[in-house]
Amino acid sequence: MNHFSGKQNFRAHNMAFGDGINFDQRNTYPNHPGESSASSEGQPREQGREADRPKPSEADAVVVTALESEYRAVAEHLVEPFEEHSSNGTLYRIGTLKGKQRTRRVALAQTGPGNVDAGVHLERARAAFDPEVIVFVGVAGGIKDVRKGDVVVADAVYDYETGKVDQDGFRSRAKTEGPSHPAMQRVMDVVFRQEWPALAKVGVPGHTPRAFVKPIAAGNKVVADRSSATAESLRLHCGDAVAVEMEGYGFLRGAYLSSGTHALVVRGISDLVDGKTAEEDDFWQPVAAGYAAAFTCAFLDLFDPGEGGK
Repeated sequence: MNHFSGKQNFRAHNMAFGDGINFDQRNTYPNHPGESSASSEGQPREQGREADRPKPSEADAVVVTALESEYRAVAEHLVEPFEEHSSNGTLYRIGTLKGKQRTRRVALAQTGPGNVDAGVHLERARAAFDPEVIVFVGVAGGIKDVRKGDVVVADAVYDYETGKVDQDGFRSRAKTEGPSHPAMQRVMDVVFRQEWPALAKVGVPGHTPRAFVKPIAAGNKVVADRSSATAESLRLHCGDAVAVEMEGYGFLRGAYLSSGTHALVVRGISDLVDGKTAEEDDFWQPVAAGYAAAFTCAFLDLFDPGEGGK
């Protein structure tokens, strides 16, 4: 979720191609074992019942989002067959991502904003699917060196709110988490190839998105004023962070505590700390989410965890 986010709608220019997700799609499941006792010719009765049972849901990648616009942007890249899976109350929509290099089954969830929830849901996704990689995809507010529509993949995320307050004010003790090395190596390759913008389902005429591998900051405050104390603290203690959001640190912290999980945070810049308006938020949020989703799909197509091991 973007620290500078405003309202959501979906008035971005539509440049969709191919078949996207059908939100009216209904799952078709085999009959419950008790509903039919028929078995094929020559097949033992018990084997026939076993064949009727639904197979467990499988996904080799999980994408987590905070907002509906972010969820929808990723969902547009998934095609059938679709299914649903619930784990401890979290609902995952599972679809197929067909790339040039590989086809993946991707589980997609919308979990809401916040660092704590992001960390919980990373562990929940890992336990439910044991995927090769888990990616948090969404929008962020730009602090410096980026423009609206750019994509930032975090090579580090600062928990900028950790610190000590005394008579002299706030003393930062910011903690940092980062993605796995194999994932970051592939991210830099995707940036170099510059093929990912062609996957975008939305866009702005005359606008070419850029991708950066840079630090970002994450906390539970919405920073809406460049002259605010929080904005000044970001400049002072997280000087190389180019964007700010609300989930990245908790998400990567959860990955650190769940050894063997490749994790990544991908953000599209939907607004800037200067010159922010509600009208521009309405327009740029789905665009930024769409670009972040496109980069993520390019990454998932090329990423092979076997290249570096879990």
